[in-house]
Amino acid sequence: MGSVQHLELRVEDVAVGGDGIARADDGRIVFVRGGVPGDVVDAAVTEDKTRMLRADAVGVLVASDDRTVPPCPHAVEGCGGCGWQHVDPAGQRRWKQRMVGESLRRLGHVQGAVELGPELPTAGFRTTLRCLVVDGRLAFRGARSHRPVPIDACLVAHPGLDELVQHGRFGTAAEVVLRIGGATGERLAVFEPSVPAGIELPADVAVAGADDDDAGACFHDEVAGRRFRVSARSFFQSRTDGAEALVAAVRAAGGDAWGSGRLVDLYGGVGLFGSTLGDGMQVVVVESSRSSAADAEVNLADRDATVVRCSVERWRPSPADLVVADPPRAGLGRAGLAAVTATRAPRLVLVSCDAASFGRDAGLLAEAGYERRSTVLVDLFPHTPRVELVSRFDRSDR
Repeated sequence: MGSVQHLELRVEDVAVGGDGIARADDGRIVFVRGGVPGDVVDAAVTEDKTRMLRADAVGVLVASDDRTVPPCPHAVEGCGGCGWQHVDPAGQRRWKQRMVGESLRRLGHVQGAVELGPELPTAGFRTTLRCLVVDGRLAFRGARSHRPVPIDACLVAHPGLDELVQHGRFGTAAEVVLRIGGATGERLAVFEPSVPAGIELPADVAVAGADDDDAGACFHDEVAGRRFRVSARSFFQSRTDGAEALVAAVRAAGGDAWGSGRLVDLYGGVGLFGSTLGDGMQVVVVESSRSSAADAEVNLADRDATVVRCSVERWRPSPADLVVADPPRAGLGRAGLAAVTATRAPRLVLVSCDAASFGRDAGLLAEAGYERRSTVLVDLFPHTPRVELVSRFDRSDR
């Protein structure tokens, strides 16, 4: 094996995904894993291409003002769950804001400000944990690898889940997803592919296999005064206070469009936005997941609501006064854009969970005649470079 090339680099910016950005002496951009803007680092090159390099920061020669000691020892051991624990929380928010603004400019060719939303707790918040099981105990995957990193506690886990991390025994399972209702305390363990032998969990923890069709495998949570059923395989926001903050941001972005008319909720999940914000409106929820759509039927039972179980791409659009769209990480894309524009809605509230796809979507929406009016960054995922964004787009001919 050849020797590893080392470079001394000054980290100047941050890329979508969280790597630092530096420049090599030959002018090429270097994406520095573990680098914080303001650092001077000793970087070990891991990928050398014609136009760019990738490298790992293996030593910090001059520390950025935004660099801090990771608060969780498992981060130092290589746990991949919290890739930004070495960045101070205030710096995390500022660099996420910068990341989103650059994505808008570079990918969407759209200018304008990105506002910071409310500060949420940076510990004890996460209501879903996806874990490996090693010898009956929990582990997370290593950073950018499948290597298990055993854990005996989790900084970001809701206390009700951290109890299971510390004291639970998970038998012969290979993987498990732990979930809790932040407001109700109801707990659920979903094993892959089925419930194994040898588990030792508190009596209140419901258990299910990922392949089970057991309709009773669910938990409940409460957001904005509404109670939600969430089945084992249904998506729900991974922190209850974050779901509250998202609902508030979507309400603000919708402005005077709430309260009457027709609301189309694309990628509607278990009905979070239609349920909390659709009072007085005709609500159409479009959701492809069978379990999420079934939950939405329950959660919207007292609303004037229709749940359509199909993909957004296959949905036959109908007119709307307001569209809320919460697509997966890949974003709306052209298929989602086609659904939005076919509704002729004068206003769209877009909930985005990836800075790059948001930039691309903002560009597509601008081409289609939707002008971005505002974007708020709701920081649901402290200690990671992940973002959640709520944006208002108005049709320019409205």
